[in-house]
Amino acid sequence: MSTREFVVLGTASQAPTRQRNHNGYLLRWDGEGLLFDPGEGTQRQMAHAGVAAHDITRICVTHFHGDHCLGLPGVIQRMSLDRVPHPVTAHYPASGQRWFDRLHHATAFHETAVLIEHPLAGEHVELPAGPFTLQARRLSHPVESYGYRVVEPDGRRMVPERLAAHGISGPDVGRIQREGRVGEVTLEQVSAPRPGQKFAFVMDTRMCPAAVELARDADLLVCESTFADGDAALAREVGHLTAREAAEIAAEAGARRLVLTHFSQRYTDVAPLLEQAREVFPDTVAAHDLDRIEVPGRRQVPE
Repeated sequence: MSTREFVVLGTASQAPTRQRNHNGYLLRWDGEGLLFDPGEGTQRQMAHAGVAAHDITRICVTHFHGDHCLGLPGVIQRMSLDRVPHPVTAHYPASGQRWFDRLHHATAFHETAVLIEHPLAGEHVELPAGPFTLQARRLSHPVESYGYRVVEPDGRRMVPERLAAHGISGPDVGRIQREGRVGEVTLEQVSAPRPGQKFAFVMDTRMCPAAVELARDADLLVCESTFADGDAALAREVGHLTAREAAEIAAEAGARRLVLTHFSQRYTDVAPLLEQAREVFPDTVAAHDLDRIEVPGRRQVPE
């Protein structure tokens, strides 16, 4: 059975707290593992969360502020220590290449793992990634920052009643899926649309159209919510969102579930931020370190 879940390794923003580690998140998507923004302490949080270096197939860095990347040296070195057998692709803003190089080679180690660098440039990047497309869009932050989006292609699901009505069974079920037809029976006659799932990761940014486009129709939207309403002016000044603004993005984009994270250290309790977001978008959860959040099931399309 496929697994699609979001593992929270840390939820702090600029400074970690006693309760919150720096950023770090792993998206399990069937056989893929996308590690987003590994901040300081990510390697240890992986151990607590039951995430192995072997689980990582891609690393996606939004930008090169320390709380989003200072865990890279440990993660990269751990990949070699554990002899990860498959190549791992790293995505990050091309403008930060010097920072990536320094983090990659921060200390002496014997590098055996294969790390493929894939820097991002331009307003919108789209990358075929096997079972899904990985998209990236430039956001609005004091340093160049990208948000990410995972898009599964639409498909079709077989309808048992239709198969039976058209006499399709056994090996012919697989054949009609592969070839689109068995005799006079077409795939459309025995199946129904199956919408592909979508995941969006919107980190450090002000309100901007790109954030909404990343979140468009997302089954699960993970969005920074650094500040509460009372600090909205500060949020705009330093290039961040409030929890309410994160909810406004989710509502405008037609997302299904919103996960708030990246909380300022000034808030020991994030319940008020969650309440402010839920006033706009009820299906909102506040992430806590080591949470495991399932990607909601597929949207239902009438047969």
